Amino acid sequence: MLVAIGTHNKAKTSAVEKVVRTYFPQANFIHINVESGVAAQPLSTEETRQGAINRAKSTLQQTEADFAFGLEGGVQRVDDELYCCNWGAVALKDGTVISSAGAQFVLPIEVANEVRTGKELGPVMDAFAKKENTRHHEGAIGIFTNGLINRQQMFEHIVTLLVGQIIYLTSFSNVLYRKRSVRYRSHPPL
Repeated sequence: MLVAIGTHNKAKTSAVEKVVRTYFPQANFIHINVESGVAAQPLSTEETRQGAINRAKSTLQQTEADFAFGLEGGVQRVDDELYCCNWGAVALKDGTVISSAGAQFVLPIEVANEVRTGKELGPVMDAFAKKENTRHHEGAIGIFTNGLINRQQMFEHIVTLLVGQIIYLTSFSNVLYRKRSVRYRSHPPL
């Protein structure tokens, strides 16, 4: 079984590999860089979700994988605050695309204000934490939870939701779900 991941980001690839290996120990992995088709810093949950879907579909199209994952981090406004939001998607060979969301947390005002000026969260976090490549390691969630959860763990939760749905779709008891899954196939082409 070949599983493709639409990024080289270490936090994301490690999350996919760890979860998928738990349920599909025979899996082999390929990582490719693909465009999200959305802004470098998605500014809504809808845009973040679409970025994950675009990554998954593009990754599947560019590989011979059995299924392909796309993971995307973004921010969304809730009242007057900015929250991090995170989405994942998996594209299957039969055209099914499944998406799931993960943890959301509020950004401190000094970080939110920088993002509001048009900067990407990753470089803002590097400057804020005085570290390099936080998006490949602990991420904003790791810094703002004092290390209780890191970016890889956050994405593991999303990937677990996606893998669970893959297992359900391929199980013998999925007839009703398959009939309703046409809505998963309704995403516009890339």
